[in-house]
Amino acid sequence: MKSSSRRIRYAVVGLGHIAQFAVLPAFAQAKKNSELAALVSGDPKKIRKVSEKYGVPAVSYDEFEQVVEREQIDAAYVALPNAQHREFTERAARVGVHVLCEKPMAIGERDCRAMIRACAKANVRLMIAYRLHLTPAHLEAVALARSGKLGNLRYFSSVFGMQVKARNIRTDASDGGGPLYDLGVYCINAARYLFGDEPMEVQGVTTATVGDRRFEEIEESATAVLRFPGERVAQFTCSFNSADCASLELVGTKGLLRMDPAFEYEDQLKWTLSQKGKNQERLFPKGDQFAAELIYFSNCILRHRDPEPDGNDGLADVRIVEAILRSAKTGRAVKIKAVRPQSQPRRSQRISRPPGSKRGLVKSTAPHS
Repeated sequence: MKSSSRRIRYAVVGLGHIAQFAVLPAFAQAKKNSELAALVSGDPKKIRKVSEKYGVPAVSYDEFEQVVEREQIDAAYVALPNAQHREFTERAARVGVHVLCEKPMAIGERDCRAMIRACAKANVRLMIAYRLHLTPAHLEAVALARSGKLGNLRYFSSVFGMQVKARNIRTDASDGGGPLYDLGVYCINAARYLFGDEPMEVQGVTTATVGDRRFEEIEESATAVLRFPGERVAQFTCSFNSADCASLELVGTKGLLRMDPAFEYEDQLKWTLSQKGKNQERLFPKGDQFAAELIYFSNCILRHRDPEPDGNDGLADVRIVEAILRSAKTGRAVKIKAVRPQSQPRRSQRISRPPGSKRGLVKSTAPHS
């Protein structure tokens, strides 16, 4: 570790909406073991203004390696467009910097594997930013799924949609845009950790409205069916042209768990557990899920432990996204072989922090209306 203190010094790479709205403010709630030490961006105006706001140095992408050395950076939070995740993960690894990378991990299996190899070769930790792996609502859902109280798990269903704004990077295919990469990975990841297993086969359908310029390069929506061992099925729809929705259901032979909202980070999450004709509701208060990520990853670095949502977890989801897109293109189901047995989120990973204060954005807006 470069720094002599017990706080991990971070460079946040990319100053888009998620970085400015959620990641940067989260450091105030994670200051026991995490410190914002540098900012990296390709926009000169952002560099100047965000640097002044947070009182830390900011540099261009070309100066990343120099600021790592100068500011004794321990870890990088990669919050760039999806297509740039591989480049900066590899660059960070080459200079001995641990990587917390936003999801999706990358836009292809080849890039994911290259990122894993680079971090392994450099002996640095790689975590994919699956914030829900640390969130009480989802960790309790995993525990419920394992407890047998729902009976034998049979199927999973989810919807996740929004109205994406025109000219947003999420509608740019070259940046790795599209609802499957942006939203579908949440549904895929949740199905995998709630079932505690990997799908064997996927089938997908995509749609796009003719004449809507937002969907000239990407699909508008995607619906997928995933077959799991034990005759279990997961299905989901994700969309960039729908009313806001973000829910999931896990159904067993003895009960049903519904979460609505299920994937948000600004609102409280809600459970409805249905068993024997009775419904039990449970509310999980708002919290700073990004501060939890920073705290968890910093602890992994300080304690020399591998994070649970690691590169293989990110790779598994990306491979499934690719398989869904292949299926949608060919009209045929696609068989998929698991990367390897995945570790699962555990209750011991639970980290709760109260909601943090938000600050104004510099040349950045929310991706959806």
